[in-house]
Amino acid sequence: QVQLLESGGGLVQPGGSLKLSCVASGTIFGGNAMAWYRQVPGQQYEWVASISNAGSTTYADSVKGRFTISRDNAKNMLYLQMNSLKPADTAVYYCNEAKSSPRFIAAWGRGTSVTVSS
Repeated sequence: QVQLLESGGGLVQPGGSLKLSCVASGTIFGGNAMAWYRQVPGQQYEWVASISNAGSTTYADSVKGRFTISRDNAKNMLYLQMNSLKPADTAVYYCNEAKSSPRFIAAWGRGTSVTVSS
């Protein structure tokens, strides 16, 4: 079973930046599109960004132009560079396989918490 470990979250002021990282055990990266998701406690999981095995990216409208997703398949690493952060970005962020809906994710890691506040 694949294990996922997110890191890099923290407290940042509006307009600031953070870079999140995710390392996965096993072979989840090979041949799989990967994604970042986020969740406010009590709310549904929200898809944020995806990246194909070849590096093609797509973003939710809410983060487009501000966030950049990237991957390093040799290291089983996934990254999310977040710039121009807004309070609405406050959430717990998770990496996982890209699916058509978060409803189809079978298991989640612990996530990393991002708080955007002055």
